[in-house]
Amino acid sequence: MNKTRLVFFVVTLFALLIAAQAPGQCQDSELRQGTGALSVAERPNVLFIAVDDLRPELGCYGSKIVKSPNIDRLANRGVVFTRAYCQQAVCNPSRASLMTGLRPDTIKVWDLWTNFRKAKPNAVTLTQQFMQNGYHAVGIGKIYHNDIQDPPSWSEPKLNIEGYPFDPDAVYRGKENVAWLEQRKQDLIAKGDTRRIDRFGKWYLKHVATENVDIPDDAYFDGAQTTVAIENLSQLSRDDKPFFLAIGYYRPHLPFNVPKRYWDLYDRVEIPLAENPVLPARAPAFAINNLREIRGYTDFRGEPQAHQGSFSEEQSRLLKHGYLASVSYIDAQVGRLLEALQTQGLAENTVVVLWGDHGWKLGEHNSWCKMTNYEIDTRVPLIVCAPGASENGNKCDRLVEFVDVYPTLCDLAKIPTRRELEGTSFAPLLSDRNREWKTAVFSQFLREGIWVAPDGVEYMGRAIRTEQYRYVEWTKRDSDAVVARELYDHQVDPGENVNVADLPANREIINQLGVQLRAGWQAAIPK
Repeated sequence: MNKTRLVFFVVTLFALLIAAQAPGQCQDSELRQGTGALSVAERPNVLFIAVDDLRPELGCYGSKIVKSPNIDRLANRGVVFTRAYCQQAVCNPSRASLMTGLRPDTIKVWDLWTNFRKAKPNAVTLTQQFMQNGYHAVGIGKIYHNDIQDPPSWSEPKLNIEGYPFDPDAVYRGKENVAWLEQRKQDLIAKGDTRRIDRFGKWYLKHVATENVDIPDDAYFDGAQTTVAIENLSQLSRDDKPFFLAIGYYRPHLPFNVPKRYWDLYDRVEIPLAENPVLPARAPAFAINNLREIRGYTDFRGEPQAHQGSFSEEQSRLLKHGYLASVSYIDAQVGRLLEALQTQGLAENTVVVLWGDHGWKLGEHNSWCKMTNYEIDTRVPLIVCAPGASENGNKCDRLVEFVDVYPTLCDLAKIPTRRELEGTSFAPLLSDRNREWKTAVFSQFLREGIWVAPDGVEYMGRAIRTEQYRYVEWTKRDSDAVVARELYDHQVDPGENVNVADLPANREIINQLGVQLRAGWQAAIPK
């Protein structure tokens, strides 16, 4: 080798070493070793399906009552993660955490109104990372929380559907409901109260918690946005860039307003009610949510809080019927998307991810909705269909978290991940679902001043979920002093019905779990 070529070789090698250590990149995962980077044209597309308030109430998760044939079909083609967990069981923190790959304490998002860019103005979101690596990113519907849309995350502006409010979860079509809302609007106008007008000049009002009207799917937003998404798929299939198409569905979020045909799939009297409709014994009062969400609807206003009483059987059956009908409605929209993906010839080169942003209570723990640290709220559906993955068609029971989705998709697309991410790519599980994995996952919830805290004190509950246990430490928001503990042994109490943290026999395990909780996610990653 002559001197010139030797110098060139040394300089090139040095440059490659520097690049490998540059901020914003990490070492290749196991699935990427030896494969080399893909050209932009070779990279897979991503179809990213977010479903609001969807707990693992699906056929592929073992539900015996829900009718979800299309999502189940996707599950048969991909990997179903049976123990996936969100970082916080409420929309904004959960979604912001997943999209940034950062945990709520890092982005300082624990509520419904804080924008993650307040604490992390330079955060590079999941779609931004894909855009920086040659992708065209389109977002439709609810990906971030309501009006926190984050324009830098998209190649195209947020798409709005003509005829719908910007935050379209409460769209009513029944004549009586429409008339009531119009009268309510006129009453507010007469009072000069315009707080319920969105930034696009449209009124946003809620009424009853359910609606059952015989109308087409596209009469509600989720059907209409599916039609728009399919039109986008057609356009994206002709572009020379790979795409990241994100669709955020509003159902089964309240109100349960879906076409009659989906209600007709179920016989209300045959729907089983919650098996554990009781408060967790010996749990701190602030561990249970205060039902403020469901009590915001006119037909449930004034109903008892979880610690005061229970909904009637008639109310419980109505709500569970509406939830199941809403899941089936969304399942039909997912089926339309998957069919369009196949028709456009895109299925063989598209990674499909379906996730629900948190769980949801349907009478469990004498409660409804989300907003707790319990398994019923933090455990989420997560299905990943990566073309060619050897574990497709199987279920994986390893512990994974929503912060893991960002690095996983980067690995599957063979683009660089970022050093600041606080999750672990679970791409290796798509080729070996039985390998050793995380020893724990982490969730938290900020309980704001409510009926159990008349002085306005806020409590932060931080939870660790291991193979066997869920352990929660509660502190006042601005203090490290523990004011309450919860411990649930899933080998004997999978419903988390009895808090056994106060039993002397559990002192050692509580000490061990406390150490693990404070050691945090870094200590739980696979070796």
